[in-house]
Amino acid sequence: MDGNGAETASIAANMSNGSIDPRCEGGAPFAFEVIRKFGVFDYVLYGILTFMAIISALVFLEECIYIYRKVPANKKSVIIWVNGAAPMIGTMSCLGMWIPRATMFTDMFSGCYFATVVFKFLILMLEEVGGDEAFLRRAGKHKLRISTGPCCCCCRCLPHVAITRRSLFLLKLGSFQFAVLKTAFTILSIVLWNNGNFDIKGMGITEPGIWINCFVGVLTITALWPVSIMFIHLKTALQTIKIVPKYAMYQLVLILSQLQSAIINILSTKGTIACSPPFPAAVRGYMMSQQLMIMEMFIITMVTRLLYRRQYDPLPEEQDANENTRMTAISESP
Repeated sequence: MDGNGAETASIAANMSNGSIDPRCEGGAPFAFEVIRKFGVFDYVLYGILTFMAIISALVFLEECIYIYRKVPANKKSVIIWVNGAAPMIGTMSCLGMWIPRATMFTDMFSGCYFATVVFKFLILMLEEVGGDEAFLRRAGKHKLRISTGPCCCCCRCLPHVAITRRSLFLLKLGSFQFAVLKTAFTILSIVLWNNGNFDIKGMGITEPGIWINCFVGVLTITALWPVSIMFIHLKTALQTIKIVPKYAMYQLVLILSQLQSAIINILSTKGTIACSPPFPAAVRGYMMSQQLMIMEMFIITMVTRLLYRRQYDPLPEEQDANENTRMTAISESP
C-alpha cells in the first residue's frame, strides 16, 4: 500500500474507533509540508493550474497594453479594472493553493478587488454612453425601474423613479459604498484575527466573523442592485458592444468567487468534505475551492479578452440612434 493509501486507512480506522485523527485537528499546513507529500499527480495538477494562472496574468497584461493604445482615455481605467477581475482572482487563488496558510488573506484581497469591480462596471456602462452628462441627456425622458434584483425583484408595485443627477448619484453611491466598506471590514477582520478574536469558521452568535459576514452580505446585495437597475436601462443601447455577455461574465465571476466558495467552505465545515492529511477537512475545502477557481477564472479571462478587444467608437446621439442603440423605454408603473 502506498503512503496516501496508508494514511487513508489510518484515518478510517480512527473514525471507526470513534476517535479523530490528530492530523485532522490542526490548522493549515506550511507550504513545505504540502510539497513534501507531493506525488506525481500532485506535481502535474499544481503545475497545470499554475500555468493557467500565469497565462491569465499574461493575457491581462497584454490586454492592458492594447487598452492603453486603442481605447479612449475616459474608458481606460474602468475597462482595465473590469478585465482584471478574473485574472486577479485566479492569481490570488494560485497563491492560496501553494501557500495554504495565506488562503484567508488571498480570499480577502480578491473580495476587495471585486467589490471595486462592482462599482467600476456601473461606471463602465455610463462611460460607454458618453459619461454622466451624455447619460442624463439621453435618459431625460425615461424613468428608472427599481423593482429589479437582487433587492426588489418581487416588488412590482414600486414606483418608477425619474432619472436626475440626484438619482444617478444615489446609484453610484449604492455601489461605491461596497468598495469602501468591504475594504474596511477586511482590515477589521485582519486586526481581529491577529488579536485572536476572528475565526473565519466561527458560526456562533458571539463570533465577530458571523456578524461581519452578514454585514458584508447586506452590502453586497445593496451594491449589486444599482448595477442591475442601470443594466436594464442600457442593455438595448449598448447591445452593439456586447453588454449582455459582458454583464453575464461579471455575474459569473460574482457567483463563482462568492457563492461557490461559500458552499464548499460550508460543506467542509460540516464534515461533508473529508480530511486528507496534511489538509484538515476545512483546509481541504479551501484547496478545492482555490483549484476550481483557477480553472474557472482562466476560462473567463479568455472570454472577456474576446469581448473587450474591439473598436471603441462613440454611440450615436439618442435622436439619431436606431432601435439597436436606443435606451430601453420603461413604461409607467401602474
